[in-house]
Amino acid sequence: MFEAGESTGRHVDSVGPAGRPGLDGLSSAEVLARTNAGRINSIPGATSRSAWDIVRANVLTLFNAIVAACFVLLLVLDQWRDALFGFSALGNSLIGIVQEYRAKQSLDRLAILHAAQSRVIRDGIPRLIPAEALVPDDIVLLSAGEQVAADVRLLDGGYVEADESFLTGESAPVPKQPGAVLLSGSLIMAGNGRAVVVRVGPDTFAFKLTAEARRFALVTSEIRSGLDKVLRVITWLLLPTAVLVTHAQVRNAGGWEAALSSGQWIPAAVGLVASIMSMIPLGLVLLTSVAFAVGGVRLAGHMVLVQELAAVEVLARVDVLCLDKTGTLSSGAMTFDAVHGAGIPPAEGWRKALEWFGAKEEASTTAKSIGDAFPAADILPETSSVPFTSALKWSSVTFPPGSPAAGTWVLGAPDFVLEESSSGAPARRSAAALASTGLRTLALAHLPGPLPVPAQGGRLPAGLVPVVLLTFREDIRKEAPGTLAYFRQQGVALKIISGDDPRTVAVLARAVGLGPGGAYDARKLPTDPLLLEETVEKHHVFGSVTPSQKRDMVQALKRRGHTVAMTGDGVNDVLALKEADLGIAMDTASPATKAVARLVLLDGRFDRLPAVVAEGRRAISNIERVSMVFLSKTVYITVISLTFALLLWPFPYLPRQMSVLDGLTIGLPAFFLALQPSAQRYEPGFLKRSLAFSVPAGVCVALCVLAVSLYARSAAPGSAEATQSAAVITLALVASWILVTASRPLTWMKTLILAGMYAGLALLFTVPPAKEFFRLDWPPPDLLAVSVTVAGGGSLIIEAIRYFQRRLAGRSAD
Repeated sequence: MFEAGESTGRHVDSVGPAGRPGLDGLSSAEVLARTNAGRINSIPGATSRSAWDIVRANVLTLFNAIVAACFVLLLVLDQWRDALFGFSALGNSLIGIVQEYRAKQSLDRLAILHAAQSRVIRDGIPRLIPAEALVPDDIVLLSAGEQVAADVRLLDGGYVEADESFLTGESAPVPKQPGAVLLSGSLIMAGNGRAVVVRVGPDTFAFKLTAEARRFALVTSEIRSGLDKVLRVITWLLLPTAVLVTHAQVRNAGGWEAALSSGQWIPAAVGLVASIMSMIPLGLVLLTSVAFAVGGVRLAGHMVLVQELAAVEVLARVDVLCLDKTGTLSSGAMTFDAVHGAGIPPAEGWRKALEWFGAKEEASTTAKSIGDAFPAADILPETSSVPFTSALKWSSVTFPPGSPAAGTWVLGAPDFVLEESSSGAPARRSAAALASTGLRTLALAHLPGPLPVPAQGGRLPAGLVPVVLLTFREDIRKEAPGTLAYFRQQGVALKIISGDDPRTVAVLARAVGLGPGGAYDARKLPTDPLLLEETVEKHHVFGSVTPSQKRDMVQALKRRGHTVAMTGDGVNDVLALKEADLGIAMDTASPATKAVARLVLLDGRFDRLPAVVAEGRRAISNIERVSMVFLSKTVYITVISLTFALLLWPFPYLPRQMSVLDGLTIGLPAFFLALQPSAQRYEPGFLKRSLAFSVPAGVCVALCVLAVSLYARSAAPGSAEATQSAAVITLALVASWILVTASRPLTWMKTLILAGMYAGLALLFTVPPAKEFFRLDWPPPDLLAVSVTVAGGGSLIIEAIRYFQRRLAGRSAD
């Protein structure tokens, strides 16, 4: 660990004008004074919508406005019995608000427990504090994988590469030299150093932008976009339908003058309200939100943080899962294994060099394991150093002449550090043999003098002398083989994409059951996009992959039509996680990785992923079932309204009758069905499949109601109540069969729900108070027989529609 005032190779007396703290940081008194003055880094960190946003989204909508207007109209006309839909709509909104707010509370609690933290020096001691507790002039320690939580200025002795894509949209890392300002929201991709906080809270450039970029990266939701299209169409149909229905209702009342004088305009208005209200699929939008919210809460119970609820849908569509090796398939903990000769007797000072590499306070997991194996009593002062980056794959330190370890020491991947010449060939062969056993291997090489400026691409100069090879062991997660086997059974393709040596990655791939083949060396990946697509599609295990290549590989898979999920925990996974349809971060992930991921496995258990995928499939499969029922209802009510209006017939139902039919045949059953288990894999084309069933099924229901009404008007032209009762029976039987068809395959729970629906329908015609309130009675025997016969025939047609729709969907999938 660096101590206050220790040499870093460059001299820094202070961080600003007189009175500012030096490298020992602020004192407790100075921190307290700034905090009491309100100069703290209060950064918005909401993980979900605010309570007001939730209420507004569930209440202040166009359709709710139409519902409210119709509800008030019926109350003014003293037709409260037909205003039941208002209470139903209110209940729907309350359910949506409660469900989403409960999800918000669960997600916010988890987010608080895993809030971002910053490493600072206060009173001369390094400390870990919440990012919100930063104050101006704090000395912050920066290292790869961290997100800058306030505007800071890099001090002498430091060098970092920052990803400022949250602020500028440019994903390429930007080198930052001492004196450069790093804006809050930047991600440290490589390097390390110290920085002084110059602006906090509302004064920072990215006060609002950072939180928004981290928390609300909207996923592409096919369900959400499909429902929006349907609602837009219904909105355009409402006005012309209302005009036609109003005209028909008034004509049946004897015209405007007669209707106004006799009071018959009130039943006409009631019929209009029944028609309009029945066209609006209020429950569909509600149940979609509820299914997503419940999915988020259930995943929270599995210790999975959902950054956006619609990400639950993406889980169901994943057909390619890309996995980083370290921290995902392996535990991420690195243990020093052994020192091996490199073919040439070790040079003097190599232990001192390893002590320096292992003692850096911003050290990586590998460097820390070196520090455990080579503890240092004192650290040699260096003249210069080059930090490790994923692009270079090596780091170096140069000690002055006369030092026990004089010269330059380079530590990194053997293929990058060791020359291919005769002097380096034996060491390269030894490193290859060690890597083939599954051990992570690093090479330490020595150059007598200072390190020249590396050539383009970070190539090291000739003359490096191999000194020793270091090996490290990485444990495979015990749950990894079983979890990967689950994904293979589910038809999800697996890709291991690692920056480690291909031979090491191949050994791990064999250990987790991915077959005996080797790993593709990413250094040979083609740059041509089409060839890259073919290569990534063909191979499943890749090694020596750079961060930009991970991103390119994910993009190539997406261009091939795949829905890609990416798991990782390192900063080198950030670009790929951002590009994937679904980024999944482990608990050990850097703040940068968690910031761009859509899901975070908070306990780091890789075996959580099958439950995560199952939850996504449950939600999306049930939403599709429910949408088929709701859209069928919208179709048949629209067709009934337009047909009866063109025939100048009155609308065949009262609002109260439609309310109870909706509740029994759609609303209540659909609510429970939306929460049922389902492991069916989701296929793209949600709206097309739903409409392929809903449109013909809805037309079928409308024709059945039209046929029964036509018979009733000819057989008993003066009995309006008998006609209404027959229409209710016909609609109830055919609409309930749509629900039965959409619920398959049936389980005992689904059967119980459907049985309750039929029992409720029977009570409407047998319980006297219900019959009186809903104005229902058994129609004459002949009309009842026609209603049941037509409903039976309609149910058979719906069965045929569902059969052919499944056949067509299967052919499309093939």
